[in-house]
Amino acid sequence: MKYYLIVGEASGDLHASHLMRSLQKEDPQAEFRFFGGDLMSEVGGTRVRHYKELAYMGFIPVLLHLPTIFRNLAFCKRDITEWQPDAVILVDYPGFNLKIAKFLHKERVKALKTPSLKGRVGQRLPRVFYYISPKIWAWKEWRIRSIKRDVDQLFSILPFEVDFYEKKHHYPIHYVGNPTAHEVRAYKAALHTPEGKAQLAVALAPLLEEGLGEAPIIALLAGSRKQEIKDNLPAMIEAAEPYASEYQLVVAGAPSIDDDYYMPFISGKPVTLLKNQTYALLSHATAALVTSGTATLETALFNVPQVVCYKTPVPRLIRFAFNHIIKCRFISLVNLIADREVVRELLADRFSVENIRNELRRLLPGHDARTTMLFDYRDVQKRLGDDIAPDNAAQLMVRYLRQQ
Repeated sequence: MKYYLIVGEASGDLHASHLMRSLQKEDPQAEFRFFGGDLMSEVGGTRVRHYKELAYMGFIPVLLHLPTIFRNLAFCKRDITEWQPDAVILVDYPGFNLKIAKFLHKERVKALKTPSLKGRVGQRLPRVFYYISPKIWAWKEWRIRSIKRDVDQLFSILPFEVDFYEKKHHYPIHYVGNPTAHEVRAYKAALHTPEGKAQLAVALAPLLEEGLGEAPIIALLAGSRKQEIKDNLPAMIEAAEPYASEYQLVVAGAPSIDDDYYMPFISGKPVTLLKNQTYALLSHATAALVTSGTATLETALFNVPQVVCYKTPVPRLIRFAFNHIIKCRFISLVNLIADREVVRELLADRFSVENIRNELRRLLPGHDARTTMLFDYRDVQKRLGDDIAPDNAAQLMVRYLRQQ
């Protein structure tokens, strides 16, 4: 069967690449065409756009790139129509992907109204699968109407989403397990093999080349987009600098960001950039400063105490919105999964160098807050379960398609 996947960022590229491999196990004749990244390309198929051409964040960047966004949307619709896949798999990235789902629904309705096509609709138009469901429980909950209308099957990787979709909105979904949990488990297991140890040594070699030796590490994970890095990394570095005599301060370079972009922030600072080696870095880190996102969960799964840092414009207004408009209590996946504050979130008006530094100090060895956080991480890991998300999702997708 033919699968068309659409990914809009680095984490989606990773998760989609694993899903593609699982689909190949279930469907040896699987063909892939996709908007994605390098990891998906390694699996095989045809990449028609790199996700870097899609990833715009924030009102102004989106506004400035509207012509490009519209061109990509138009091209994607045309490309799907011409290739005629059996399934379109949308991976997170709701601003773009829900528009594609809406387009495909309209095409299906149009076909049903055309007598000559009625008997071939199931073969002519793809089924729409959403892998890594949109986080509408945090913002834009009204999108549930279009999801119900336009998405054939929804696959969730967060256990608390089941109640949100099924109990609150009466829309059945599949919780398939959490791919990040599986990926971290697999990585940690590999570290006990000779090959894994050798790969880790190569990954961390740049730190030794800097003459940093075996000093413990404070990891700085400032996000995967330029705007996030610009907003958060300077304060993270300033907050961690007093500990530079005892710890290595290491910035986790995002795969989609060129090294040159980091230079103005780290030049002249006691900081090292380690590119595209986040898991290796977290496997050796003592504590971390993390911008909200998948990285907060990865950090917890590596049992690294963390402070979540997220600078916003108009912080007091954002705090008001968070308290009165945004319909969730937390921004980090760790706290959302635990349904309580496990990690400290320094968002909006709570974001400051002083607050970050104070929270970091509490998480270093010898402090009770560190012990408490490590204990609470166990509950997060238990809630996620041990299921292999891409395998479960692939089995369900292929079974559904074969029944059509």
